[in-house]
Formats: sequence, structure tokens, C-alpha cells
Amino acid sequence: MTSFGFQLYSLRDVDDPLPTVLERVGETPFAGVEFAGFDGNEPDAMAATLDEVGLSCAAVHVHLHEIEADPAGAAETALDAGCRDVVVPWLDPRHFQSIAAVEAAADRLSDAADALAAHDVRLHYHNHDQEFVSLDGRPALTHLLEATDDVGLEFDAGWAGSAGEDPLAYVSAHADRIDLVHLKDYDAAAGETVRVGTGDLDLTRTVDVVRESGVDWLIYEAEDGPDTYDTLDHAADVVEGLQRGGRLASESDR
Repeated sequence: MTSFGFQLYSLRDVDDPLPTVLERVGETPFAGVEFAGFDGNEPDAMAATLDEVGLSCAAVHVHLHEIEADPAGAAETALDAGCRDVVVPWLDPRHFQSIAAVEAAADRLSDAADALAAHDVRLHYHNHDQEFVSLDGRPALTHLLEATDDVGLEFDAGWAGSAGEDPLAYVSAHADRIDLVHLKDYDAAAGETVRVGTGDLDLTRTVDVVRESGVDWLIYEAEDGPDTYDTLDHAADVVEGLQRGGRLASESDR
């Protein structure tokens, strides 16, 4: 069953401490959160807060250079937070300018995945739009997936759509590599991401596709717009609308 998560980066500028933010998310229909740092808090303390407010940890974002410097520490952070999934959130465009550059990035990600696997933690890579530059007639991201067999993909639908890709077709085609999907909307004509529900992404079909593909978490993320609790309120409204159709796991399913 696919569950709905909330990426905490969406509230990165809110003044409240992270435990208070988690309490606010716990008042919504979200089943879990994805961490993009801990704002000075200990991960195990945040796991205790999640338990108190009825949330789960979907995944933890950790930059590749941090994993390479201390894979055991990166694994411990995820495990202490209550999950076994670490996501590399970004590699800059130079890593996708050629087949050779993609293969070099794939080697680094594979090495990091092996190091984390020793601690029973899985590695995923989160795309933006630079991964959809065409190399030999196919997206660089596809070459990256083919050059690795132990790295999962946290697929960002909005960034893919803004780059001209059909995001739902991509999820279906690579379902065996995708356990995490970022719910983000896009305006294809403008080539940019937009607030969920205001663009070209068919939300109902998105839920159908991720369920059919066996995706574990559909994670709402807002990178633009007002970085306030209004973002969370809007996200909760989106989730409630989808859950009324019985399409995603609700709190009672957990």
C-alpha cells in the first residue's frame, strides 16, 4: 500500500523547532515525513517525536559527499530516525553532461550504496531536471539507472515533467527501481515546477500509477512559494481529497 509522506524541506524557513513542525504534520492526514536534515536535533529524539505524533520516517536526505566521508554515520542517522532509506538529494548538472560523466557518478553512487548496504540501509537518488538532458537519444537519468543496479530512484514527478518528460510513463517504465516518488506539479509549457494541483500533473492518475508500480511512499514536496504552514495546509487538503477516494493509506491503515 502506498502511503503519503511530507518532505520537511517544504517548511525549511518556518521558525518553529523541528519537534513542533513534526507535531503540526502529525495533525494532518500524512502518514510520515522525509527528513532533509535535523536542525541540530538528534535523530533518535526525532524518531521518538514521530512515534508520539503518529508518524513514520519515510527516508532521510544525505548529500553524497557526506555518505562518502562517513557511510556508517549516514546509516546510523537513518536507522536512529526510524528508517532504512537514505536519499542523495542532488548532483549538479556537470555529472550529466556526457555518458562518461554519468558513468563516473554511477560509480560513486554504487560505492555509496554498497557501503550503506553493509548496515542494511538502502540508497536512492533524487532527480531534478538536469538528469533529463538527452545523451545518445535517451535521458541521462536512464543511463544512470542502467549503470547501477543497487541504487534506487526517488523520482520527482514535477522536475521530470518540467524537463519535458512524461513523469507517469517514466515511473511505469522503471517501477522496479522506484520505491519513493515526490509529488510535485509542473507547467510543461513554461518548463517549471508549480504548486501541486495547479499544473499539468493528473493527481488521481498519479496515485493509480504509483500504486500499480508498488511505490512505498508518495511524498509531497514544495520547493517554491510561501514557506509557511500555508504550504502544509494546502498539502493536507490535497491528501484529504485523494484519500476520500480511498486511494492511499490513511492513518487507520497504519
